[in-house]
Amino acid sequence: MPVPLNQALRVGAYVVRQHVLGRRRYPLVLMLEPLFRCNLACAGCGKIDYPDPILNQRLSVADCIAAVEECGAPVVAIAGGEPLLHREMPQIVEAILARGKFVYLCTNALLLEKKLEQYKPHKNFAWDVHLDGDEAMHDKAVSQKGVFQRAVSAIRAAKGRGFRVCINTTLFDGADPDRVASFLDAVNALNIDGVMISPGYAYERAPDQQHFLNRRRSKELFRAIFARGRGRGWKFNQSSLFLDFLAGNQRYLCTPWGKPTRNVFGWQRPCYLLGEGYAKSFRELMETTDWDRYGTGNYAKCADCMVHSGYEATAVVDAVRKPWKIASLKLRGPRTEGPMAPEIPLDHARPPEYVFTRHVTEAMARLGHRPPAQAADAAGSAD
Repeated sequence: MPVPLNQALRVGAYVVRQHVLGRRRYPLVLMLEPLFRCNLACAGCGKIDYPDPILNQRLSVADCIAAVEECGAPVVAIAGGEPLLHREMPQIVEAILARGKFVYLCTNALLLEKKLEQYKPHKNFAWDVHLDGDEAMHDKAVSQKGVFQRAVSAIRAAKGRGFRVCINTTLFDGADPDRVASFLDAVNALNIDGVMISPGYAYERAPDQQHFLNRRRSKELFRAIFARGRGRGWKFNQSSLFLDFLAGNQRYLCTPWGKPTRNVFGWQRPCYLLGEGYAKSFRELMETTDWDRYGTGNYAKCADCMVHSGYEATAVVDAVRKPWKIASLKLRGPRTEGPMAPEIPLDHARPPEYVFTRHVTEAMARLGHRPPAQAADAAGSAD
């Protein structure tokens, strides 16, 4: 079972408890970003486009633990940037595990073999290696040759030391279903513990804006992939209902509070993918964010999003409420033919707001730096 049984039971019990307590909004996974600095510059990434004074910022061990305790989510995904650039990352992971949380440490794996000895295998810990397809696909996605082979070498080393290792795969427009199927066969042969797969999200600051999937193409792509996967034993580290959603068979609304983000700016509104404001505390994030302003159908920036950070929580809650839907999917898998679930209308979505430069200007001022002239000029014109 790709999702460990103890994690599935713990998360299921947690969801049931929230419903018994009458809580409408609650977190499932804390997205913890202790830094934005990275040792890659991927064309589709919108997480590293900051001046050096911001890229040099780090959340401390105390900051990270405070976020974990304040949020209370049973699962913590440590992302970035590249988390292994953080000198205190081993202490952060150890402290979170000591609090009984499940930890997924996301990494591009360039430093993984060098850093492995600083970590110990744990039943609640997994490396989550970024691998966007076969060698040519991945090296193109990360804009650097040789990264795929280094990641595969690191995966083998981590598995050899007894670690759980999962793979995080993002697919972009033009992805070929046959190549993706062959890639999933290949990672199965590496004895990985699960694949988290998702269509790319069109970060507004990403250098490459031409290769993000819209919702219709995403559904068609995943139907074609899943049709090729029958009987091949692929292991997805995700809810079966989320995979069914990717195939166009579930009409889900986004649950942005299901995976709240804490980073060097604070608690990010409204979600991991959109930074349109920051709260000083998790409570402030939950109580003062106008959640109805966001999501597909509500906001133009969200129009094509089908990413796990917004929709996995929706699928998990649906599975707990309607377990018979999961049982049916276990028998047949996602449906890959026939009509798709009705799409969410986009005609009343509010237009996008562009606030990135304002956040940069404000953050630079807090750090005692003058923002770059270009960013300051853009802030004045865009906001």
